[in-house]
Amino acid sequence: MHSEFSSVIAAATRWLLSAYPATGGALSRALAEAQARQAATVAAALRHPTAVDAALLGLLAPGGADRLDRIAGAWVAGEDGEDGWRTWVDEVVVSWAACLLSDPDLAASAVTALAATEHGASLAGDAHRLTDPGTHDRAAAALLRHPDLVAPIAGLHRAELTALLAAEPLDSFPA
Repeated sequence: MHSEFSSVIAAATRWLLSAYPATGGALSRALAEAQARQAATVAAALRHPTAVDAALLGLLAPGGADRLDRIAGAWVAGEDGEDGWRTWVDEVVVSWAACLLSDPDLAASAVTALAATEHGASLAGDAHRLTDPGTHDRAAAALLRHPDLVAPIAGLHRAELTALLAAEPLDSFPA
């Protein structure tokens, strides 16, 4: 996996967890992070389906988190000065990840669609926390999975995701 691709996944995960924090202790935070990372991984693979797409991230860079922050009211400038990760936030990836987290059926379709990308279905690994979350998973990520709370972010690019998943695989992704 390209490091740029990894950076987008890590930044999307971090943004989601800062906007919709886990409730509870360390186990809840770990479960919420696992779900957010799975959703961001699937979303990033669908958004950047080829190795060339992923490599171009290093040249073009994603748009950053500013618009997402304004919509979600999710971020206040930190004093630690460690805000560089925010430039790697891809708005579409975050929006698609929010869609996947709030709709397990859509998530299952997205995981299936990974097979049509150059990254392959194995990229998501065992995505059961995303597609079939258990009681503990849902409790840990209650804010992250709440359809009404994530709606402003998920709605930004939901139409593109649903159109992509409804298209034939040969039409969806370049060969």
